[in-house]
Amino acid sequence: MTLDAFPWRRRLLLAAALASLACAPAQANTATAWPAKPVKVIVNFPPGGAADQIARAVAQPLQEALKQPVVIENRGGANGNLGGEAVARAPADGYTLLMSSGGMVSVNPHLYARMSFDPAKDLVPVAAAARVLVFLVAKPSLPPANVRDFIAYAKANPGKLSYASPGSGSSPHLAGEMFKSQAGLFALHVPYRGAAPALQDLLAGQVDYAFDPGIGLQQVRAGKLRLLAVGSPQRSPLFPDVPTLDEAGLRGFDADTVFGFYAPAGTPPEVVAQLNAQINRALALPAVKERIASLGGEAVPGTPAEFQQRAAADSQRFGALIRERRIAAD
Repeated sequence: MTLDAFPWRRRLLLAAALASLACAPAQANTATAWPAKPVKVIVNFPPGGAADQIARAVAQPLQEALKQPVVIENRGGANGNLGGEAVARAPADGYTLLMSSGGMVSVNPHLYARMSFDPAKDLVPVAAAARVLVFLVAKPSLPPANVRDFIAYAKANPGKLSYASPGSGSSPHLAGEMFKSQAGLFALHVPYRGAAPALQDLLAGQVDYAFDPGIGLQQVRAGKLRLLAVGSPQRSPLFPDVPTLDEAGLRGFDADTVFGFYAPAGTPPEVVAQLNAQINRALALPAVKERIASLGGEAVPGTPAEFQQRAAADSQRFGALIRERRIAAD
């Protein structure tokens, strides 16, 4: 017998063939269909800080490249964990990203006995954005005019000085504890909810010094803060005459941190690759590089794998400091 003897079979086979042809283009276009709607970038720190400024610098050229709006949403709290959890729990479709300092991934797991999510498992690195330096700045009314005299003054007045940070466990806080450990001094730590309010109180004289992630450099130029040293392996191109803490005698002092973009685990690799390529293109633009440089940092384009390797190295480095100084989250 032939198929003609069973017309219903012929119709069934024809329908199946048409269905497979209809599905093939849809499957092939899964990656190219993204993005079909706005992309949201959650910044896990308040407005005005380094993470916020970097995210906004990248957002405009990224929006132009994707031909979709890129919306910035600040969701600070719990040292970046609130914003991190929001992204970790978001659909893994490429429409929700996280901009964070490396601390949430490399530091927070060492600080918190329990976290509502696992950054290493629930987030995937998309692209590094900037290596941000920290600058030791002090209020001008303090007697020391250079970093060596500042260290001597702090050691001669244990407990008299206080320093601000964006929060317990933040990169500037860890820089402050690294400074205290290597210099052999004691100062009171005053945590704030973000870098901007910490800077405001330093300018108001409520605290004595801070490790600033670049947002206070304009105040340095205006003479409202005194820049004493750079907490990085190399001097800053913006202030080539200002020594590093390594040069001041604190050998190997390195409190740099890398800020970057993450996505929920399970985000399609082709979407991650497209985002990585477009973010790297944005980082190469003069306007974006200049904006990051104004914070005292530098753009650091690269692959997701390179970003992940840096996070792993920072986790080891800062984890050891946290254990040594017995630092815990508030």
